[in-house]
Amino acid sequence: MSAPRMQSRRAAHRARPSPFVPRPRRPPNEPGPPARRPAGGFAGTAVLRPALPAALLLFLAVVLHSGAMDGVLNFLDFGAGVLALVSLSVTVLWGLAATDRMVLNSGHRLLAQAVHRGTGVAGLGFLGLHIWIKVSEGHTDATAAAVPFTDGARPGLIGLGTLAAYVFIAVAVTGAVRGAFTGITASRWWRGLHMSAYAAWGLALVHGLRAGRPAAGYALVGYAICLVAVAVRLALRMRDSRRNTGELP
Repeated sequence: MSAPRMQSRRAAHRARPSPFVPRPRRPPNEPGPPARRPAGGFAGTAVLRPALPAALLLFLAVVLHSGAMDGVLNFLDFGAGVLALVSLSVTVLWGLAATDRMVLNSGHRLLAQAVHRGTGVAGLGFLGLHIWIKVSEGHTDATAAAVPFTDGARPGLIGLGTLAAYVFIAVAVTGAVRGAFTGITASRWWRGLHMSAYAAWGLALVHGLRAGRPAAGYALVGYAICLVAVAVRLALRMRDSRRNTGELP
């Protein structure tokens, strides 16, 4: 290629605009461009947030005015305790499942632990609702609900429920602050307190089956299945722990 053609090509290449043009700097006091709204956002979200509590209050006002609240209270008078017992039974079963290492892998155990915590929170919520309903309906008083074995009509059965509630609350609180129990001694105390939930669950079963209305046949069968499942899984867990520590051949 001749020298004149080479020089013309170089001149044409230099004349092309460079794609890496520096962006002009914005003065520090000048406001920036408005923030972009994320794609798919809804402009009325900020308007709807204050409307949600108002809608809930309106719904409660309609329910109270229509007399439907009596039906809800009648259902909760029996159903809140059942829901609490069912939730806590599921919590115990999922807590045992979260310790399995023969069938479940680490991801499955993490999922079981999440379900265990979620059902535990739901069980405590239903338990609080159950206590409030029973006190407000006059089935017992606040003193008997707070102090075990002080109910005038059924001190034993109501006292078992109170004891179970205290143990469940203690287990939930210590489970939420698990990281505070560091060291071998504190960890053993935490494990012993956490395993006391099994005894509390048994007390709650006796309280639920005997202190309230007579349980239906399917409820008795369901609770019996839960008892057998928990007993078998707990026995397997203790056997595995003893084998790991070398107590079994």
